[in-house]
Amino acid sequence: MTKLDLDFVRSQFPAFSEPGLSNQSFFENAGGSYACAPVIDRLTRFYRQRKVQPYGPYPAAQAGGAEMDEARSRLAALMGVKTHEVSFGPSTSANAFVLANAVRKWLQPGEVIVVTNQDHEANSGVWRRLADEGIVVREWCVDPETGHLDPADLEDLLDGARLLCFPHCSNVVAEINDVTAISARAHAAGAFVIVDGVSYAPHGLPDVGALGCDVYMFSAYKVYGPHQGIMVVREDFGMTLPNQGHYFNGDSLYKRFTPAGPDHAQIAASAGMVDYFDALATHHGLAGGAAAHDLMRNHEIALMQPLLDYLGGLNSVRLLGPNTAVDRAPTFALELAGSGEEASEKLGKLGINCWGGDFYAVRPLQAMGVDLDKGVLRVSFVHYTSAEDIQKLIEGLDQVL
Repeated sequence: MTKLDLDFVRSQFPAFSEPGLSNQSFFENAGGSYACAPVIDRLTRFYRQRKVQPYGPYPAAQAGGAEMDEARSRLAALMGVKTHEVSFGPSTSANAFVLANAVRKWLQPGEVIVVTNQDHEANSGVWRRLADEGIVVREWCVDPETGHLDPADLEDLLDGARLLCFPHCSNVVAEINDVTAISARAHAAGAFVIVDGVSYAPHGLPDVGALGCDVYMFSAYKVYGPHQGIMVVREDFGMTLPNQGHYFNGDSLYKRFTPAGPDHAQIAASAGMVDYFDALATHHGLAGGAAAHDLMRNHEIALMQPLLDYLGGLNSVRLLGPNTAVDRAPTFALELAGSGEEASEKLGKLGINCWGGDFYAVRPLQAMGVDLDKGVLRVSFVHYTSAEDIQKLIEGLDQVL
């Protein structure tokens, strides 16, 4: 197993050299990660040299359009999908809203969709509102103790269903759901599959083609990139849905779910995410940016174990989700005796940056019996986190709790 060169990793993130950040331990990555240098460089260059209407018949416009095309094609290659299956939008919430609008016109009253109560609200509320149009909404419910979604429960839920919407992993439960197996089960029952990958993608962009889902959504700003939502819509499903863009763009898959003008600069800057993954793989002697996925995950799994061991010894703290590192993302929602937000404020004074609250995960927290007035303390990390950061967090929790 190749060991992650953390010094190299941190050298790719300017935040670690900033005076106001370099002495802080950053544990709010589930809310948004630091941006990597290639993204910052591309965004700066676009605003300096290419901030014109792209694709026009002059050099600056041609360079801007080419860089936007590069972002789409390289992200598609990294995720194992076709270039035109990658759409950009202002956020994942906005992308889900537009997609739900298309589904609203595609389904007929009485038809069935399945949602979960493990989701962030962005991949729950838009689908539940289809009930207003006469769509039957069934709920795949978590275990109230563990937060686990049992795939066996799908046998009855998928009967006659047209659509299944669920998270790759929840932003509070953090258990990694088996997207490949669940997608296969849904397809066998005749349902299409929409996956919210926002809480998984920061830990390594998956091979979406191999996952088998029909839609995969994530947020670039949580994957070291600009503030964009990125949505893979597989061709067979996307061309079935009604066009949500300008009528004359209806034949273009990546424009069908972009009703407003896209952010040219941020789309172009998204190629910097692939620059970083490629550089990470190359530095470690690995072939292709996709190899960065396992490199990142292995480092995170190793860092999770001491934190899990520590949390397991605290009787006053309830960890939501699995207590085994290989089964979860490094996002830890902790139910405390007191307020999660108050605990985060105390940790902030110790140089430990995190937050407390509900994190738009009201449904899973309620399902698991968490007092929403207190919320949870959430600490989350990614592959640029160090063992020293973890130790600082454990010592800080000792003081605060």
